[in-house]
Amino acid sequence: MGENMEIQLYDTTLRDGAQQEGISLSAEDKLKITRRLDELGVHYVEGGWPGSNPKDADYFRRVKDLTLCNAQVAAFGSTRRAGVSVEDDGNVRALMAAETPVVTLVGKSSDLHVHKVLETTLEENLAMIADTVAYFKRHGRTVFYDAEHFFDGFMANPDYALQTIRSAAEAGADCLVLCDTNGGVLTGELSEIIARVRRELSTSLGIHCHNDADVAVANSLAAIMAGVVQVQGTINGYGERCGNANLLSVIANLKVKMGIDCVSDEQLAGLAEASQLVSEIVNIPPNGQQPYVGASAFSHKGGLHAAAVAKIEESYQHVSPERVGNANRVVISELSGRGNIQMRLRELGLADRVSREQVGTLLERLKEQESRGFQYEGAEASFELMVRRSLEGYEAPFDLLKLMVLVEDRDGSVQDGGEDMTSEAVVKVRVGSQVLHTVSEGNGPVNALDNALRKALLEFYPSLDAVRLLDYKVRVVDQGQDTRAVVRVLIESTDGRGQWQTVGSSGNIIEASWMALADSLEYFLVNRDGQS
Repeated sequence: MGENMEIQLYDTTLRDGAQQEGISLSAEDKLKITRRLDELGVHYVEGGWPGSNPKDADYFRRVKDLTLCNAQVAAFGSTRRAGVSVEDDGNVRALMAAETPVVTLVGKSSDLHVHKVLETTLEENLAMIADTVAYFKRHGRTVFYDAEHFFDGFMANPDYALQTIRSAAEAGADCLVLCDTNGGVLTGELSEIIARVRRELSTSLGIHCHNDADVAVANSLAAIMAGVVQVQGTINGYGERCGNANLLSVIANLKVKMGIDCVSDEQLAGLAEASQLVSEIVNIPPNGQQPYVGASAFSHKGGLHAAAVAKIEESYQHVSPERVGNANRVVISELSGRGNIQMRLRELGLADRVSREQVGTLLERLKEQESRGFQYEGAEASFELMVRRSLEGYEAPFDLLKLMVLVEDRDGSVQDGGEDMTSEAVVKVRVGSQVLHTVSEGNGPVNALDNALRKALLEFYPSLDAVRLLDYKVRVVDQGQDTRAVVRVLIESTDGRGQWQTVGSSGNIIEASWMALADSLEYFLVNRDGQS
Protein backbone atom coordinates (compact mmCIF):
# COMPACT_ATOMS: atom_id res chain seq x y z
CA MET A 1 0.00 0.00 0.00
CA GLY A 2 1.28 3.49 -0.75
CA GLU A 3 1.73 6.32 -3.20
CA ASN A 4 2.21 4.14 -6.28
CA MET A 5 -1.04 2.24 -5.86
CA GLU A 6 -3.77 3.55 -8.15
CA ILE A 7 -7.34 3.43 -6.87
CA GLN A 8 -10.31 4.47 -8.99
CA LEU A 9 -12.88 6.57 -7.12
CA TYR A 10 -16.40 5.92 -8.37
CA ASP A 11 -19.24 8.08 -7.06
CA THR A 12 -22.86 6.95 -7.21
CA THR A 13 -24.50 9.80 -5.24
CA LEU A 14 -26.61 10.79 -8.23
CA ARG A 15 -28.10 7.31 -8.57
CA ASP A 16 -27.69 5.13 -5.48
CA GLY A 17 -27.46 8.10 -3.09
CA ALA A 18 -30.61 9.62 -4.55
CA GLN A 19 -32.51 6.52 -3.43
CA GLN A 20 -32.37 7.76 0.16
CA GLU A 21 -35.69 8.83 1.62
CA GLY A 22 -36.14 12.57 1.35
CA ILE A 23 -33.70 13.12 -1.53
CA SER A 24 -34.99 14.24 -4.91
CA LEU A 25 -32.47 15.71 -7.33
CA SER A 26 -33.27 17.84 -10.34
CA ALA A 27 -31.12 17.68 -13.44
CA GLU A 28 -29.57 21.01 -12.41
CA ASP A 29 -28.79 19.60 -8.94
CA LYS A 30 -27.05 16.65 -10.57
CA LEU A 31 -24.98 18.89 -12.80
CA LYS A 32 -23.83 20.98 -9.81
CA ILE A 33 -22.79 17.86 -7.91
CA THR A 34 -21.04 16.47 -10.99
CA ARG A 35 -18.92 19.63 -11.26
CA ARG A 36 -17.93 19.44 -7.58
CA LEU A 37 -17.11 15.73 -7.80
CA ASP A 38 -14.88 16.45 -10.78
CA GLU A 39 -13.07 19.17 -8.82
CA LEU A 40 -12.69 16.74 -5.91
CA GLY A 41 -10.77 14.34 -8.15
CA VAL A 42 -13.37 11.58 -8.47
CA HIS A 43 -12.62 9.41 -11.50
CA TYR A 44 -16.14 8.24 -12.35
CA VAL A 45 -19.50 9.90 -11.72
CA GLU A 46 -22.53 7.67 -12.13
CA GLY A 47 -25.21 9.99 -13.44
CA GLY A 48 -28.28 7.81 -13.15
CA TRP A 49 -30.34 5.23 -14.99
CA PRO A 50 -31.18 6.44 -18.53
CA GLY A 51 -34.78 5.88 -19.45
CA SER A 52 -35.97 5.51 -15.86
CA ASN A 53 -37.27 9.08 -15.56
CA PRO A 54 -37.27 12.39 -17.50
CA LYS A 55 -34.84 14.11 -15.10
CA ASP A 56 -32.13 11.52 -15.78
CA ALA A 57 -32.73 11.81 -19.52
CA ASP A 58 -32.34 15.60 -19.21
CA TYR A 59 -29.15 15.18 -17.18
CA PHE A 60 -27.49 12.91 -19.74
CA ARG A 61 -28.35 15.37 -22.51
CA ARG A 62 -26.89 18.33 -20.62
CA VAL A 63 -23.85 16.69 -19.04
CA LYS A 64 -22.29 16.32 -22.50
CA ASP A 65 -21.72 20.09 -22.47
CA LEU A 66 -19.79 20.06 -19.18
CA THR A 67 -16.03 20.38 -19.38
CA LEU A 68 -14.69 17.87 -16.85
CA CYS A 69 -11.02 17.66 -15.92
CA ASN A 70 -10.87 14.46 -13.85
CA ALA A 71 -14.14 12.55 -14.08
CA GLN A 72 -15.83 10.43 -16.70
CA VAL A 73 -19.61 10.10 -16.58
CA ALA A 74 -21.12 6.62 -16.33
CA ALA A 75 -24.64 5.54 -17.18
CA PHE A 76 -26.16 2.76 -15.08
CA GLY A 77 -28.52 0.03 -16.21
CA SER A 78 -29.27 -3.66 -16.04
CA THR A 79 -28.37 -6.54 -18.28
CA ARG A 80 -30.86 -7.44 -21.00
CA ARG A 81 -34.13 -9.02 -19.92
CA ALA A 82 -34.63 -12.75 -20.02
CA GLY A 83 -35.78 -13.98 -23.40
CA VAL A 84 -35.12 -10.65 -25.15
CA SER A 85 -32.24 -10.03 -27.55
CA VAL A 86 -29.79 -7.38 -26.45
CA GLU A 87 -30.53 -5.24 -29.51
CA ASP A 88 -34.27 -5.21 -28.74
CA ASP A 89 -33.99 -4.46 -25.02
CA GLY A 90 -35.35 -1.01 -24.12
CA ASN A 91 -32.95 -0.54 -21.19
CA VAL A 92 -29.96 -1.31 -23.41
CA ARG A 93 -31.17 1.17 -26.05
CA ALA A 94 -31.53 3.88 -23.39
CA LEU A 95 -27.98 3.21 -22.17
CA MET A 96 -26.68 3.53 -25.71
CA ALA A 97 -28.62 6.76 -26.25
CA ALA A 98 -27.00 8.33 -23.18
CA GLU A 99 -23.70 8.29 -25.11
CA THR A 100 -21.54 8.12 -21.99
CA PRO A 101 -17.98 6.79 -22.27
CA VAL A 102 -18.64 4.40 -19.38
CA VAL A 103 -21.54 2.00 -18.88
CA THR A 104 -22.12 0.23 -15.58
CA LEU A 105 -24.24 -2.90 -15.87
CA VAL A 106 -25.88 -4.61 -12.94
CA GLY A 107 -26.62 -8.33 -13.00
CA LYS A 108 -27.58 -11.10 -10.63
CA SER A 109 -24.96 -13.14 -8.75
CA SER A 110 -27.31 -14.99 -6.44
CA ASP A 111 -29.09 -18.12 -7.64
CA LEU A 112 -31.95 -17.21 -5.27
CA HIS A 113 -32.48 -13.92 -7.12
CA VAL A 114 -32.20 -15.59 -10.52
CA HIS A 115 -34.94 -18.07 -9.65
CA LYS A 116 -37.22 -15.91 -7.48
CA VAL A 117 -36.74 -12.35 -8.78
CA LEU A 118 -35.81 -12.73 -12.45
CA GLU A 119 -37.79 -15.98 -12.66
CA THR A 120 -35.44 -17.44 -15.23
CA THR A 121 -32.80 -20.16 -15.41
CA LEU A 122 -29.24 -19.97 -14.18
CA GLU A 123 -28.00 -20.51 -17.73
CA GLU A 124 -30.12 -17.70 -19.16
CA ASN A 125 -28.80 -15.30 -16.50
CA LEU A 126 -25.22 -16.10 -17.55
CA ALA A 127 -26.16 -15.43 -21.17
CA MET A 128 -27.85 -12.13 -20.22
CA ILE A 129 -24.64 -10.97 -18.54
CA ALA A 130 -22.33 -12.04 -21.36
CA ASP A 131 -24.53 -10.70 -24.16
CA THR A 132 -24.95 -7.26 -22.61
CA VAL A 133 -21.31 -6.77 -21.64
CA ALA A 134 -20.13 -7.89 -25.08
CA TYR A 135 -22.64 -5.60 -26.83
CA PHE A 136 -21.32 -2.45 -25.15
CA LYS A 137 -17.72 -3.50 -25.64
CA ARG A 138 -18.39 -3.87 -29.37
CA HIS A 139 -19.62 -0.28 -29.32
CA GLY A 140 -16.44 1.01 -27.70
CA ARG A 141 -17.66 1.59 -24.18
CA THR A 142 -15.75 1.04 -20.96
CA VAL A 143 -17.88 -1.50 -19.11
CA PHE A 144 -18.05 -2.02 -15.37
CA TYR A 145 -20.08 -4.99 -14.21
CA ASP A 146 -21.85 -4.61 -10.85
CA ALA A 147 -22.31 -8.09 -9.42
CA GLU A 148 -25.40 -7.49 -7.32
CA HIS A 149 -25.74 -9.47 -4.05
CA PHE A 150 -22.38 -11.03 -4.82
CA PHE A 151 -21.28 -11.82 -1.27
CA ASP A 152 -24.63 -13.23 -0.16
CA GLY A 153 -24.81 -15.19 -3.41
CA PHE A 154 -21.28 -16.50 -2.92
CA MET A 155 -21.99 -17.71 0.61
CA ALA A 156 -25.08 -19.55 -0.64
CA ASN A 157 -23.62 -20.95 -3.88
CA PRO A 158 -19.98 -19.99 -4.47
CA ASP A 159 -19.62 -21.84 -7.73
CA TYR A 160 -22.52 -20.07 -9.39
CA ALA A 161 -21.55 -16.62 -8.05
CA LEU A 162 -18.11 -17.14 -9.58
CA GLN A 163 -19.67 -18.25 -12.87
CA THR A 164 -21.60 -14.97 -13.13
CA ILE A 165 -18.57 -12.73 -12.84
CA ARG A 166 -16.51 -15.08 -15.02
CA SER A 167 -19.19 -14.67 -17.69
CA ALA A 168 -18.81 -10.87 -17.49
CA ALA A 169 -15.01 -11.10 -17.53
CA GLU A 170 -14.89 -13.35 -20.58
CA ALA A 171 -17.26 -10.98 -22.40
CA GLY A 172 -14.73 -8.16 -21.87
CA ALA A 173 -15.80 -6.32 -18.70
CA ASP A 174 -13.13 -3.82 -17.66
CA CYS A 175 -13.87 -4.17 -13.94
CA LEU A 176 -15.93 -6.60 -11.87
CA VAL A 177 -17.55 -4.72 -9.00
CA LEU A 178 -18.44 -7.00 -6.08
CA CYS A 179 -21.54 -5.65 -4.35
CA ASP A 180 -22.63 -6.14 -0.75
CA THR A 181 -26.12 -5.06 -1.75
CA ASN A 182 -27.82 -5.92 1.56
CA GLY A 183 -24.98 -4.39 3.55
CA GLY A 184 -24.76 -7.25 6.02
CA VAL A 185 -21.42 -8.92 5.28
CA LEU A 186 -18.75 -8.53 7.95
CA THR A 187 -15.22 -7.50 7.13
CA GLY A 188 -13.49 -10.84 7.70
CA GLU A 189 -15.90 -12.72 5.46
CA LEU A 190 -15.64 -10.08 2.76
CA SER A 191 -11.83 -10.20 2.69
CA GLU A 192 -11.78 -14.00 2.44
CA ILE A 193 -14.23 -14.00 -0.46
CA ILE A 194 -12.27 -11.37 -2.37
CA ALA A 195 -9.10 -13.42 -1.91
CA ARG A 196 -10.88 -16.43 -3.42
CA VAL A 197 -12.11 -14.36 -6.37
CA ARG A 198 -8.62 -13.06 -7.08
CA ARG A 199 -7.30 -16.62 -7.19
CA GLU A 200 -9.97 -17.51 -9.74
CA LEU A 201 -9.96 -14.42 -12.00
CA SER A 202 -7.40 -11.88 -13.19
CA THR A 203 -9.85 -9.13 -14.18
CA SER A 204 -9.69 -5.91 -12.14
CA LEU A 205 -12.06 -5.86 -9.17
CA GLY A 206 -14.14 -3.14 -7.56
CA ILE A 207 -16.16 -2.89 -4.34
CA HIS A 208 -19.64 -1.48 -3.66
CA CYS A 209 -20.80 -1.62 -0.04
CA HIS A 210 -24.01 -0.67 1.70
CA ASN A 211 -23.99 0.26 5.37
CA ASP A 212 -26.71 -1.86 6.98
CA ALA A 213 -24.24 -3.42 9.42
CA ASP A 214 -22.40 -0.08 9.86
CA VAL A 215 -19.21 -1.41 8.27
CA ALA A 216 -19.44 -0.06 4.71
CA VAL A 217 -16.32 2.13 4.96
CA ALA A 218 -14.37 -0.55 6.82
CA ASN A 219 -15.38 -3.15 4.23
CA SER A 220 -14.38 -0.84 1.38
CA LEU A 221 -10.93 -0.29 2.89
CA ALA A 222 -10.53 -4.01 3.60
CA ALA A 223 -11.42 -4.74 -0.02
CA ILE A 224 -8.69 -2.38 -1.20
CA MET A 225 -6.22 -4.10 1.11
CA ALA A 226 -7.36 -7.37 -0.45
CA GLY A 227 -6.56 -6.09 -3.93
CA VAL A 228 -9.57 -4.31 -5.47
CA VAL A 229 -8.72 -1.25 -7.56
CA GLN A 230 -12.07 0.55 -7.75
CA VAL A 231 -14.11 1.75 -4.77
CA GLN A 232 -17.69 2.95 -5.08
CA GLY A 233 -19.54 5.16 -2.61
CA THR A 234 -21.63 8.27 -2.11
CA ILE A 235 -21.01 11.71 -0.66
CA ASN A 236 -21.94 11.76 3.04
CA GLY A 237 -22.92 8.08 2.77
CA TYR A 238 -26.34 8.84 1.29
CA GLY A 239 -28.33 5.86 0.06
CA GLU A 240 -31.27 3.56 0.54
CA ARG A 241 -32.01 2.15 4.01
CA CYS A 242 -28.83 2.80 6.04
CA GLY A 243 -26.89 4.33 3.17
CA ASN A 244 -23.77 3.47 1.19
CA ALA A 245 -20.09 3.64 1.93
CA ASN A 246 -19.23 7.28 2.62
CA LEU A 247 -16.84 8.17 -0.19
CA LEU A 248 -15.47 11.16 1.73
CA SER A 249 -14.34 8.93 4.60
CA VAL A 250 -12.92 6.43 2.12
CA ILE A 251 -10.91 9.16 0.38
CA ALA A 252 -9.57 10.56 3.66
CA ASN A 253 -8.56 7.13 4.93
CA LEU A 254 -6.89 6.17 1.66
CA LYS A 255 -4.91 9.40 1.49
CA VAL A 256 -4.14 10.08 5.15
CA LYS A 257 -3.99 6.60 6.69
CA MET A 258 -2.91 4.35 3.83
CA GLY A 259 -0.68 6.72 1.88
CA ILE A 260 -2.56 6.20 -1.40
CA ASP A 261 -2.63 9.38 -3.48
CA CYS A 262 -6.15 8.97 -4.81
CA VAL A 263 -6.57 12.77 -4.73
CA SER A 264 -4.17 15.70 -4.43
CA ASP A 265 -3.47 17.49 -1.14
CA GLU A 266 -5.49 20.46 -2.38
CA GLN A 267 -8.45 18.24 -3.26
CA LEU A 268 -8.24 16.54 0.14
CA ALA A 269 -8.50 19.98 1.78
CA GLY A 270 -11.81 20.44 -0.02
CA LEU A 271 -13.55 17.46 1.60
CA ALA A 272 -15.44 19.42 4.27
CA GLU A 273 -16.63 22.03 1.78
CA ALA A 274 -17.76 19.33 -0.67
CA SER A 275 -19.72 17.60 2.11
CA GLN A 276 -21.51 20.84 3.01
CA LEU A 277 -22.23 21.76 -0.60
CA VAL A 278 -23.86 18.43 -1.41
CA SER A 279 -25.75 18.54 1.89
CA GLU A 280 -27.21 21.90 0.90
CA ILE A 281 -28.15 20.69 -2.59
CA VAL A 282 -29.97 17.57 -1.33
CA ASN A 283 -31.53 19.67 1.47
CA ILE A 284 -30.49 17.38 4.32
CA PRO A 285 -28.87 18.97 7.41
CA PRO A 286 -25.17 18.11 7.76
CA ASN A 287 -24.25 15.40 10.23
CA GLY A 288 -22.06 17.17 12.77
CA GLN A 289 -20.58 13.88 13.98
CA GLN A 290 -19.55 12.74 10.50
CA PRO A 291 -15.87 11.69 10.57
CA TYR A 292 -13.32 14.08 9.05
CA VAL A 293 -15.82 16.63 7.68
CA GLY A 294 -18.49 17.11 10.38
CA ALA A 295 -18.62 20.34 12.38
CA SER A 296 -18.01 18.32 15.56
CA ALA A 297 -15.34 16.03 14.11
CA PHE A 298 -12.61 18.06 15.83
CA SER A 299 -14.60 19.67 18.65
CA HIS A 300 -13.48 19.43 22.27
CA LYS A 301 -15.87 19.81 25.17
CA GLY A 302 -14.15 18.33 28.23
CA GLY A 303 -11.84 20.79 29.96
CA LEU A 304 -8.94 18.31 30.14
CA HIS A 305 -9.25 17.52 26.42
CA ALA A 306 -9.32 21.17 25.40
CA ALA A 307 -6.34 21.99 27.58
CA ALA A 308 -4.35 19.08 26.13
CA VAL A 309 -5.20 19.95 22.52
CA ALA A 310 -4.13 23.55 23.16
CA LYS A 311 -0.67 22.21 24.02
CA ILE A 312 -0.41 19.28 21.59
CA GLU A 313 -3.05 19.00 18.87
CA GLU A 314 -2.54 15.30 18.29
CA SER A 315 -3.23 14.51 21.95
CA TYR A 316 -6.94 14.11 21.19
CA GLN A 317 -6.99 14.24 17.37
CA HIS A 318 -6.00 11.45 15.00
CA VAL A 319 -5.27 13.83 12.10
CA SER A 320 -4.80 17.55 11.56
CA PRO A 321 -8.26 18.96 10.72
CA GLU A 322 -6.80 21.39 8.17
CA ARG A 323 -5.78 18.49 5.93
CA VAL A 324 -9.43 17.74 5.19
CA GLY A 325 -10.63 21.34 5.21
CA ASN A 326 -11.97 21.29 8.77
CA ALA A 327 -10.93 23.09 11.95
CA ASN A 328 -10.58 22.66 15.70
CA ARG A 329 -13.61 23.78 17.65
CA VAL A 330 -13.82 24.36 21.39
CA VAL A 331 -17.25 23.61 22.83
CA ILE A 332 -18.37 25.77 25.72
CA SER A 333 -20.52 24.07 28.38
CA GLU A 334 -20.79 23.40 32.10
CA LEU A 335 -18.07 20.78 31.60
CA SER A 336 -15.65 23.46 30.40
CA GLY A 337 -12.55 24.48 32.25
CA ARG A 338 -10.57 27.69 31.98
CA GLY A 339 -8.73 26.19 29.02
CA ASN A 340 -11.91 25.89 26.94
CA ILE A 341 -12.81 29.50 27.57
CA GLN A 342 -9.30 30.77 26.91
CA MET A 343 -9.12 28.86 23.63
CA ARG A 344 -12.52 30.21 22.58
CA LEU A 345 -11.45 33.74 23.48
CA ARG A 346 -8.39 33.35 21.27
CA GLU A 347 -10.60 32.17 18.40
CA LEU A 348 -12.78 35.26 18.90
CA GLY A 349 -9.79 37.60 19.07
CA LEU A 350 -10.77 38.69 22.57
CA ALA A 351 -8.11 36.96 24.67
CA ASP A 352 -6.11 40.17 25.24
CA ARG A 353 -9.19 41.96 26.57
CA VAL A 354 -10.12 39.39 29.23
CA SER A 355 -8.06 39.00 32.39
CA ARG A 356 -7.44 35.71 34.13
CA GLU A 357 -9.82 36.81 36.91
CA GLN A 358 -12.50 37.59 34.34
CA VAL A 359 -12.05 34.14 32.80
CA GLY A 360 -12.89 32.62 36.18
CA THR A 361 -15.92 34.87 36.47
CA LEU A 362 -17.09 33.87 32.98
CA LEU A 363 -16.69 30.21 33.86
CA GLU A 364 -18.86 30.62 36.96
CA ARG A 365 -21.43 32.61 34.99
CA LEU A 366 -21.48 29.91 32.32
CA LYS A 367 -22.13 27.15 34.84
CA GLU A 368 -24.82 29.24 36.54
CA GLN A 369 -26.60 29.87 33.23
CA GLU A 370 -26.47 26.22 32.20
CA SER A 371 -27.99 25.26 35.55
CA ARG A 372 -30.91 27.53 34.56
CA GLY A 373 -31.44 25.71 31.28
CA PHE A 374 -29.16 27.59 28.87
CA GLN A 375 -26.86 25.53 26.67
CA TYR A 376 -23.97 27.22 24.90
CA GLU A 377 -22.35 24.37 23.01
CA GLY A 378 -25.02 24.81 20.35
CA ALA A 379 -25.25 28.57 20.75
CA GLU A 380 -21.77 30.03 20.41
CA ALA A 381 -23.10 33.44 19.38
CA SER A 382 -24.85 33.80 22.75
CA PHE A 383 -21.62 32.85 24.52
CA GLU A 384 -19.72 35.49 22.59
CA LEU A 385 -22.27 38.08 23.66
CA MET A 386 -21.88 36.94 27.26
CA VAL A 387 -18.17 37.67 26.94
CA ARG A 388 -18.62 41.04 25.22
CA ARG A 389 -21.18 42.18 27.80
CA SER A 390 -18.60 41.52 30.52
CA LEU A 391 -16.06 43.84 28.88
CA GLU A 392 -15.64 47.38 30.11
CA GLY A 393 -17.11 49.91 27.72
CA TYR A 394 -19.43 47.54 25.89
CA GLU A 395 -22.61 49.24 24.69
CA ALA A 396 -25.47 47.12 23.42
CA PRO A 397 -26.90 48.33 20.08
CA PHE A 398 -30.38 48.27 21.64
CA ASP A 399 -32.04 47.68 25.00
CA LEU A 400 -35.47 46.16 25.65
CA LEU A 401 -37.73 48.32 27.79
CA LYS A 402 -41.02 46.46 27.35
CA LEU A 403 -42.64 43.71 25.33
CA MET A 404 -46.16 42.35 25.09
CA VAL A 405 -47.52 39.56 22.90
CA LEU A 406 -51.19 38.99 22.17
CA VAL A 407 -52.49 35.79 20.55
CA GLU A 408 -56.12 36.03 19.50
CA ASP A 409 -58.60 33.46 18.19
CA ARG A 410 -61.02 35.80 16.46
CA ASP A 411 -63.74 33.34 15.54
CA GLY A 412 -63.11 30.12 17.42
CA SER A 413 -61.11 28.68 14.54
CA VAL A 414 -58.59 27.08 16.89
CA GLN A 415 -60.90 24.08 17.02
CA ASP A 416 -60.56 23.71 13.24
CA GLY A 417 -56.84 24.14 12.86
CA GLY A 418 -56.46 27.79 13.85
CA GLU A 419 -56.39 29.32 10.37
CA ASP A 420 -57.66 32.67 11.69
CA MET A 421 -55.41 32.82 14.74
CA THR A 422 -53.49 36.11 14.89
CA SER A 423 -50.42 37.15 16.88
CA GLU A 424 -49.50 40.73 17.68
CA ALA A 425 -46.35 41.95 19.43
CA VAL A 426 -45.67 45.29 21.07
CA VAL A 427 -42.00 46.15 21.59
CA LYS A 428 -40.47 49.17 23.29
CA VAL A 429 -36.71 49.49 22.81
CA ARG A 430 -34.05 52.12 23.30
CA VAL A 431 -31.39 52.82 20.69
CA GLY A 432 -28.89 55.33 22.02
CA SER A 433 -30.97 58.18 23.39
CA GLN A 434 -34.06 57.38 21.37
CA VAL A 435 -36.98 55.22 22.52
CA LEU A 436 -39.05 53.40 19.92
CA HIS A 437 -42.48 51.87 20.43
CA THR A 438 -43.59 49.50 17.63
CA VAL A 439 -46.43 47.08 16.98
CA SER A 440 -46.44 44.28 14.41
CA GLU A 441 -48.39 41.16 13.53
CA GLY A 442 -47.05 37.75 12.56
CA ASN A 443 -48.14 34.20 11.84
CA GLY A 444 -47.10 33.28 15.37
CA PRO A 445 -45.83 35.03 18.51
CA VAL A 446 -42.14 34.64 17.65
CA ASN A 447 -42.65 35.91 14.11
CA ALA A 448 -44.63 38.86 15.49
CA LEU A 449 -41.81 39.64 17.96
CA ASP A 450 -39.26 39.42 15.18
CA ASN A 451 -41.28 41.74 12.95
CA ALA A 452 -41.84 44.30 15.71
CA LEU A 453 -38.19 44.38 16.73
CA ARG A 454 -36.99 44.75 13.14
CA LYS A 455 -39.54 47.49 12.56
CA ALA A 456 -37.95 49.42 15.41
CA LEU A 457 -34.33 48.76 14.49
CA LEU A 458 -34.21 48.93 10.68
CA GLU A 459 -34.27 52.74 10.75
CA PHE A 460 -30.95 52.66 12.64
CA TYR A 461 -29.49 49.43 11.26
CA PRO A 462 -30.72 48.86 7.69
CA SER A 463 -28.28 45.95 7.25
CA LEU A 464 -30.55 43.89 9.55
CA ASP A 465 -32.77 43.36 6.52
CA ALA A 466 -30.30 40.63 5.42
CA VAL A 467 -30.82 38.55 8.59
CA ARG A 468 -33.16 35.58 8.34
CA LEU A 469 -34.15 32.93 10.85
CA LEU A 470 -33.28 29.44 9.56
CA ASP A 471 -34.46 27.30 12.44
CA TYR A 472 -36.36 27.57 15.70
CA LYS A 473 -36.23 24.74 18.23
CA VAL A 474 -37.82 24.30 21.64
CA ARG A 475 -36.60 21.78 24.19
CA VAL A 476 -38.08 20.97 27.60
CA VAL A 477 -35.26 21.31 30.16
CA ASP A 478 -36.81 19.76 33.28
CA GLN A 479 -38.83 16.76 32.13
CA GLY A 480 -41.81 15.82 34.27
CA GLN A 481 -42.86 19.36 35.15
CA ASP A 482 -45.67 19.35 32.52
CA THR A 483 -46.63 22.85 31.36
CA ARG A 484 -44.64 24.44 34.22
CA ALA A 485 -41.37 23.18 32.76
CA VAL A 486 -38.47 25.44 31.87
CA VAL A 487 -37.93 25.47 28.11
CA ARG A 488 -34.83 26.16 26.08
CA VAL A 489 -35.18 27.94 22.73
CA LEU A 490 -32.45 27.67 20.10
CA ILE A 491 -32.52 29.93 17.06
CA GLU A 492 -30.30 29.57 14.00
CA SER A 493 -29.88 32.66 11.82
CA THR A 494 -28.09 33.70 8.65
CA ASP A 495 -27.20 36.85 6.77
CA GLY A 496 -26.52 34.92 3.56
CA ARG A 497 -22.78 34.82 4.31
CA GLY A 498 -22.64 32.86 7.53
CA GLN A 499 -24.79 31.20 10.18
CA TRP A 500 -24.95 31.54 13.95
CA GLN A 501 -26.93 30.08 16.85
CA THR A 502 -28.37 31.74 19.93
CA VAL A 503 -30.18 30.47 23.02
CA GLY A 504 -32.77 31.56 25.57
CA SER A 505 -34.20 29.73 28.57
CA SER A 506 -37.19 30.46 30.79
CA GLY A 507 -40.35 29.02 32.23
CA ASN A 508 -42.09 31.37 29.79
CA ILE A 509 -41.62 30.30 26.17
CA ILE A 510 -42.16 33.86 24.92
CA GLU A 511 -39.40 35.18 27.18
CA ALA A 512 -37.05 32.37 26.14
CA SER A 513 -37.81 33.10 22.49
CA TRP A 514 -37.15 36.81 22.98
CA MET A 515 -33.75 36.11 24.57
CA ALA A 516 -32.64 33.97 21.64
CA LEU A 517 -34.11 36.36 19.05
CA ALA A 518 -32.58 39.49 20.61
CA ASP A 519 -29.21 37.74 20.90
CA SER A 520 -29.36 36.82 17.23
CA LEU A 521 -29.84 40.41 16.08
CA GLU A 522 -27.39 41.84 18.62
CA TYR A 523 -24.73 39.32 17.56
CA PHE A 524 -25.13 40.38 13.93
CA LEU A 525 -24.89 44.07 14.81
CA VAL A 526 -21.82 43.84 17.02
CA ASN A 527 -19.96 41.20 15.04
CA ARG A 528 -21.08 40.87 11.45
CA ASP A 529 -22.05 44.50 10.93
CA GLY A 530 -18.85 45.93 12.35
CA GLN A 531 -20.41 47.69 15.30
CA SER A 532 -17.72 46.60 17.77
